[in-house]
Amino acid sequence: MSIRVIIADDESLMRSGLRLLLGAADDIDIIAEAAHGAEAIELSRELSPDLILMDIRMPVMDGLEATRTLMAQASHPEVLILTAFGTDEFVLQALRSGAAGYILKDTPPDELIHAVRAAANGTRTLSPGAVRSLLGRATTSAAGEGSFGPTDAGALQKLSGPDPLEPLTSREREIAEAVAKGLTNAQVARALFVSTATVKTHLARIFYKLDVSTRVQLALLVNERR
Repeated sequence: MSIRVIIADDESLMRSGLRLLLGAADDIDIIAEAAHGAEAIELSRELSPDLILMDIRMPVMDGLEATRTLMAQASHPEVLILTAFGTDEFVLQALRSGAAGYILKDTPPDELIHAVRAAANGTRTLSPGAVRSLLGRATTSAAGEGSFGPTDAGALQKLSGPDPLEPLTSREREIAEAVAKGLTNAQVARALFVSTATVKTHLARIFYKLDVSTRVQLALLVNERR
């Protein structure tokens, strides 16, 4: 069954490029395009897509406001933010608004397609640049400067006390550290000469052992213990 997607971006050239790129995937169907957030909301109500690929900076209504409006509805699509801006504040606002992921526009095509599939299934996906931005924000917060939202507060609390990575095997530590650098599952698999399925299996065990639920939480634990 195809993933029904609406592309929301104020640049027509970007929308056309994304339509060609994503439309080439057998399981992705681009059903409409929107030039701003308000139009994306209207099209969503009319067409009931599975996912909206949402830019942030758009006229009339920006992507963050549109995401908050969509998430407030009883029935809503997943929203995957696709933007050129990887600042920590934008990433945090998007996640707090309920976005299923945050991807930068320089993401390789195959990784973007993977992110769309993951987001449509409710799996949070962050580009390496977004992960690095959040880690920088968390490090500053841990030093007592600025604030970090509730999304990953639990991971920060785990930083005090014994080494949280102690339960991991050597292979699991390798994968955890690779994820902390912002690598995707496919990139980790290539780096460690294993299959992507093997990486996913290890990650599931890592998440269970460390009691985390997102790659960002895992990255926080790894980086703060270095």
